[in-house]
Amino acid sequence: MSAPTAAQAMAAAAARLRAAGVPDPARDARILLAHAASVDAARVTLIAPEEIAPEIAERFEQLIALRAVRVPVSQLIGSRGFYGRDFRISRDVLDPRPETETLIELALSAPFERVLDLGTGSGCILVTLLAERCTATGVGADLSEAACLQASANAVLHEVAGRAEVIQSDWFDKVEGRFDLILSNPPYLAATEMADVAPELRDHEPAMALTDGLDGLSVYRIIADQAQGYLTAEGRVLVEIGWQQGDAVCAIFRDAGWAGVTLAHDLDGRPRVVCADTPA
Repeated sequence: MSAPTAAQAMAAAAARLRAAGVPDPARDARILLAHAASVDAARVTLIAPEEIAPEIAERFEQLIALRAVRVPVSQLIGSRGFYGRDFRISRDVLDPRPETETLIELALSAPFERVLDLGTGSGCILVTLLAERCTATGVGADLSEAACLQASANAVLHEVAGRAEVIQSDWFDKVEGRFDLILSNPPYLAATEMADVAPELRDHEPAMALTDGLDGLSVYRIIADQAQGYLTAEGRVLVEIGWQQGDAVCAIFRDAGWAGVTLAHDLDGRPRVVCADTPA
């Protein structure tokens, strides 16, 4: 019996993923076959009529089996695209998501020379901003040693390591100096929400990057209370939020005495980032 073609293998894999409840199974099957065959995903259609070599078929089978139990694609291929760059990803860090690009756009809308990224994870926010602003320097802080290593690796990958310092810190604890821009995509899911999130997040991404184990607002309180001591005179704070948290997070910053507290929306029109100027 002849080996299946790439097209047949992708169709069978997509059906298997669909049965497992995986969103967009055809896309995932295409990406994973491309990874197994070491070709660009855009070129999979060129190999579609060809029979799959046994070693590629074996790798593809292993990848599909893992995806069927909801291991994220980014962890299976080891990278994720974010703001036009590929970032190395592992299960030790949060998978960068398109909505976080709203944070990047807002950060780049005004000048800055020194940036602090709290809870840096993969380093996608810090590294992207330094890559976009070639004179800027910055610090990425994360409590997880594994995340710090991942962020450092991404800084090297995108050639900003000389301008990026990655430190292991519990939010502001080990941070020194002042910054024009402080950003964070903190753990904002409440403990009660974790049971309802997608298996890719709940079972395969670090819980400490997803939830504070409380009401999902505790880190915003820390930032609102402490960031004043780390900002320059014209500094800004930008924090990503869950789409239903806009009013609550704005209130936290206003109650802490911040001026110019505003709410920005992502491309889907959902509240996504709270911006705060220096205290009144």
